[in-house]
Amino acid sequence: MRGAGSTPYRLGRGCTRLWLVPFEAIFGQAAAVGTLEQMLRAGRVHHALRFEGIEGVGKEMAAMAFAQALVCTAGNPTGCGGCSACERAVTMGEGVPSVPLHPDVIFVERGLYPPEVLGRTRPEAQELSVDQIRTVVLERAAFPPHEGKARIYIVRRAEELSISAANALLKTLEEPGRNTYFVLLVSRPARLLSTIRSRTLRVRFAPLGDDVLRKILASHGISSEEVERVIPLCAGSATAALELADAHASEQREAFVRQALEALQSKDSAAALAFADSQGRDKAVVRLHLGALAVHFARQAREAVLRQELSARQFALRHELVLQAISDVERNASPVLAIENMMLRLRAETG
Repeated sequence: MRGAGSTPYRLGRGCTRLWLVPFEAIFGQAAAVGTLEQMLRAGRVHHALRFEGIEGVGKEMAAMAFAQALVCTAGNPTGCGGCSACERAVTMGEGVPSVPLHPDVIFVERGLYPPEVLGRTRPEAQELSVDQIRTVVLERAAFPPHEGKARIYIVRRAEELSISAANALLKTLEEPGRNTYFVLLVSRPARLLSTIRSRTLRVRFAPLGDDVLRKILASHGISSEEVERVIPLCAGSATAALELADAHASEQREAFVRQALEALQSKDSAAALAFADSQGRDKAVVRLHLGALAVHFARQAREAVLRQELSARQFALRHELVLQAISDVERNASPVLAIENMMLRLRAETG
């Protein structure tokens, strides 16, 4: 297999070659990559893998590298990256992997296919529907791979499977076709049916370390000053770090912090509720905004400690309350209700 240095590669925005995803280019996941490479070299690949880890740590990149290895026709157990099968197994858009051209590398994702393709009258909303599992997975799984070597299904955000979709998929996981493999990408494993978890082999993807994040961000031309600013906010996610480094997103976070502080300073508690109600419902965005507010209070607490001021305890408490709101959002609470509860507690606890 080619070394990572032989082909220019960057995570996310600005990928320069569209088809080579070597395992060596998956930064900061030596244990996970080692597990996958060992399977491939030994020729004992589990038919259903579950890649667990927060968003933005390389799960999908690893899934694509794994798919390349399985369909590679050059005889390289971990994929050559140069044969026709490898070239067609991975297709990237501008920083976002899309549907590969290879007929045996199949993505499954909520909203990926038009409703009419799935026999639906409306788009998939909050869940990955049983219609998609039936149309994209079950109808194809009954037949051998198109090109003979293997067929791989990559299920993005598998925790979004509806109960009926998960049960339909379960039947295939229990009795997979020959040379048929599944990779489930999961960020919130607790939301996945226990029966699905029991039928899949877990491969853990850890949050990325600071040095790995610095390397990834630097490869995108982000200044060292901006890198150090966003690393404490991203919780080990390269995707979050890249979003945080975006200028427009930075302005939105600063506005969130400013408006939150103004609402807290208001004598009218209705201001706090109005602020909460004005926020969007996108949980990923809300989490990043709350992270910026948490960093603001943490910075104030540190500065107060250095000045030996009694307010340090108050700022530390505010920081904890914001972290609790982040935890609430991650546990699937309504973003508006999480912010509302946080604002009311901030007012009550800190005056």
